[in-house]
Amino acid sequence: MQELPKQFEPQLAEERWLKIWEENGCFHAEPNSTKKPYTIVIPPPNVTGALHLGHALNNTLQDAQIRMHRMMGFETLWMPGTDHAGIATQAMVEKRLKEEENLTRHELGREGLVSRIWAWKDSYEKRITTQLKRMGASCDWRRQRFTLDERCAKAVRYTFFTFFQKDLIYRGKKLVNWDTNLQTAVSDDEVFSETVQGHFWYMKYPVVNPKPGEPEYVTVATTRPETMLGDTAVAVHPNPAKIYDALEAQWTKDLAEAPEKEKPEIEAKLADLAKRRVELLPLLTTLAEMAKDGRMVMLPIQNREIPLVADIWAKPELGTGAVKITPAHDPNDYEVGRRCKLPMINILNKDGSLNANAGKYEGQTIYQARENVVAELEQIGVLLKVEDREIELPMSDRSKTPIEPFLSDQWFVRMDQLSQSAMDAVIDGRVKIHPERYAKGYLDWLSEKRDWPIGRQLWWGHQIPIWYCEDCPEEELKAAFAGRTDVIWKHDDANNQWWICVQEGTLDANAVPGHTLVQDQDVLDTWFSSALWPHSTMGWPDATPELAKFYPTDLLITSRDIITLWVARMVLTSLQNCNTVPFHDVFIHPKILDKFGDTMSKSKGNGVDPLDVVDKFGADALRFGMAWLTTENQDVRLPVDFECPYCGARVEQTRENRVRPRVKCPKCKEYFRTQWAKSEEDLALKRGAVISERFEMGRNFSNKLWNACRFVQMNMEGYTPGLVEESSLTLEDRWLLSRLSTVAQEFTQNLLTFKYSDAIRVLYGFAWDEYCSFYVEMVKARLNNPDQRATAQRVLVYALDVITRLLHPIMPYVTEEIWAVLNDCAPVRGIVDQQTPAQFACVAQWPELPKEWQNGEVESQFAVFQDVLRGIREIRSRQNVPPKNTVQFALKCTAELKGLLEPMSAYFASMAGAEMTSCGPDAQFPDLASNYAAADWEVSMDLTGLIDIEAELKKQEKELAKLEGFIKGKQAKLSNEAFVSKAPATVIEKEKQSLQDLIDQKTAVEQSIAKLKK
Repeated sequence: MQELPKQFEPQLAEERWLKIWEENGCFHAEPNSTKKPYTIVIPPPNVTGALHLGHALNNTLQDAQIRMHRMMGFETLWMPGTDHAGIATQAMVEKRLKEEENLTRHELGREGLVSRIWAWKDSYEKRITTQLKRMGASCDWRRQRFTLDERCAKAVRYTFFTFFQKDLIYRGKKLVNWDTNLQTAVSDDEVFSETVQGHFWYMKYPVVNPKPGEPEYVTVATTRPETMLGDTAVAVHPNPAKIYDALEAQWTKDLAEAPEKEKPEIEAKLADLAKRRVELLPLLTTLAEMAKDGRMVMLPIQNREIPLVADIWAKPELGTGAVKITPAHDPNDYEVGRRCKLPMINILNKDGSLNANAGKYEGQTIYQARENVVAELEQIGVLLKVEDREIELPMSDRSKTPIEPFLSDQWFVRMDQLSQSAMDAVIDGRVKIHPERYAKGYLDWLSEKRDWPIGRQLWWGHQIPIWYCEDCPEEELKAAFAGRTDVIWKHDDANNQWWICVQEGTLDANAVPGHTLVQDQDVLDTWFSSALWPHSTMGWPDATPELAKFYPTDLLITSRDIITLWVARMVLTSLQNCNTVPFHDVFIHPKILDKFGDTMSKSKGNGVDPLDVVDKFGADALRFGMAWLTTENQDVRLPVDFECPYCGARVEQTRENRVRPRVKCPKCKEYFRTQWAKSEEDLALKRGAVISERFEMGRNFSNKLWNACRFVQMNMEGYTPGLVEESSLTLEDRWLLSRLSTVAQEFTQNLLTFKYSDAIRVLYGFAWDEYCSFYVEMVKARLNNPDQRATAQRVLVYALDVITRLLHPIMPYVTEEIWAVLNDCAPVRGIVDQQTPAQFACVAQWPELPKEWQNGEVESQFAVFQDVLRGIREIRSRQNVPPKNTVQFALKCTAELKGLLEPMSAYFASMAGAEMTSCGPDAQFPDLASNYAAADWEVSMDLTGLIDIEAELKKQEKELAKLEGFIKGKQAKLSNEAFVSKAPATVIEKEKQSLQDLIDQKTAVEQSIAKLKK
């Protein structure tokens, strides 16, 4: 039998198994199968760019579930695909177009730009697919989908048509978040806030014809003075005294209940309120009466009269108590405008410049207009003061530029009924979100029932299937589309035109004789098509075999960032289209942060290409690290550094060097390139690998298992399959099989309940410490004993077989390699029944071990044995005793432990070179010894002739002096009245216990010194 290499070679294994799995159709799902289905649809990665470690984590977790359920006998379908990501992808291509060719999309034209984006998509989709395959993703690659392909496009058209028919889709003029850079609307969920340095400008608006006793002007403040050009009112609260009374009552109550450290802040608020009662309340009360009387104020610069209105949006406890109202450019003002029936004056063009409604400022940018408006306000004497303030500026997540609230005609989905249906699905348990805490955000967002703006002013995406027809009698529409159920229309009274929707295909411009039809130029929000992903990928609205077999799906694994954007919308669209939920469970995995606590992303320079890790450590090491990190925490840190490709030194990754194209190694002084290298000079350098302890740990684990496999292979000479009689099992066999059954049960349950970190830790600890480090060592003597060899071989190979199958979902490549070795050297195996194993690990049967193998007594015995063995090894290491020297030790323990440990004496000799001289409650310790103690036992190793007594004495005396210093410090602390009087009782008790521990250690060291001096 050919000897295996000493190290696992991941790159060779990955290349080989990818080809074998694909050629044998190992991951293809068969809808005609009689097996129970298990389905996951991949969260389709955006074709904006390559995958990062966040994707690696997400797909590792999905693949673990798919591979496990495939081995459990399910007909598994993992549906792969990618998302066109309308705004993000178009923005990326437009940016490159401008940088490389100095062209805009308008110069290229719609058809030209879309052609460029398709080329971009093809390139990055290929790269994404390569990344996923190399990471070991066992998707059904024959069914790969794209959100703009024909199958998905048909689902989009049918959904839009149905929603439009049911009046769930409508068009209206509403305030939206406008990205002036990309010139498109974006949803609330695609906007983030950024704290910036700004100003509050205080302005006075003159009162028109003030009556005696009334103020001559109203003071308002704003962070955006240019918006005053579109003001249509000034608002004050209708009953400011009532608000003051309510606030005073609440803050007084809070003050009485607050801890001392919070009282000053509340007292300051009450003092400010009292001051406002005196200085401001009379004015606000007068203004409220003036508003009820229909009084007007003059809008400076525009010289336009606008009403003073009473509305609860004005907060009498803040600022001047009066607020300017610009309904077309502020979401709160928009609601005031609706309540008070105010005109809504839009002063912006789509590119962010000011339009004709801005008067003399038409054509200026927002910031030009701001500067000029402030200058004019100062000139005409209505600018009172300017304050420096930190303000929250809304930013587009797509272009990273400021958002402008913008009044625009848009298509919307009515969310009241749809939102409620998606809420009900989680409330009644048809969809379960794990961890449960994330259900709250899902329900809170849906409960707002805000209508969803689905139009995007882009060229890349699903073009809205609406055609406009003006001045057309309905009879002509009926005649033109007679007999067609795939065309419907509604009248737009506001613009005196028809909206015509077609379910599939297009409409010719002359489809209604005598009239010209024009298709809406906007495209649908990316999330509209993504919301259909689980059923559109399976062929809906057609009744396909895939839809019948695999829908609804079983599990969705995703990030918390898109619970509202995607998860909620998938639930409500599936309930509407398919009358069922799209999945039964949703697992929200943690987000990966770097060592500084920043979210990993390419834009920050701290993103990591998974293939960088795969190339260095192997896909299994990457997947191991991802599983290890997946706790129930919201975020997890993954520190990474560079490895110099010239000298192998670890080079710390900093905020500064991680974005540089080249980095200088501080050890060998050579430069290496990073992922940001672009110039020919930088690209000519060797690339510095990205390294992390987590990946090193995974690689080491692969090699540990591989070496265990080598050991098994080298000791399988003369192996014959056969059942193992219980009577032939030794103590270590029964311990191993008990632990194997326990671990298999724990690992399976953890994986089924999405406790990935717990699962991999359980299996890692067992495979490394118990199987490789203990059992393999203990079984060596029996493998050389002809009478015991057969049983030892069968248990040894069976345990590795089970470990391999359990580990396969997380580390598929090394386990597939080991499986092939096992199939070669033990083609039939099993200890309670004989089986010919599956050809591949990926389709092997999931291990289900008898629970009756689990023996708590044996496991407890071995747990203590392992701890004692570690103690002996610790003493040997501490005292620098050479491995070749046999040592003697005494073990003081309870009588019960003596009964457990005395039978293990031979293993102490074989595994630690240690001979047990006495054991039990009366065990005699040698005079010259080094000890290691636990709660129920203590080991004392005889050091006679093994150590330099003078050197050890100096070492112990130094330790004694250190302990005496610690004790003195603790005693001083506990004698300090200031500390004792203020510290909680638990802290004082902890300090006392710490002092006692130090005293006990001091006593032990003194005893050791006394023995050394004899």
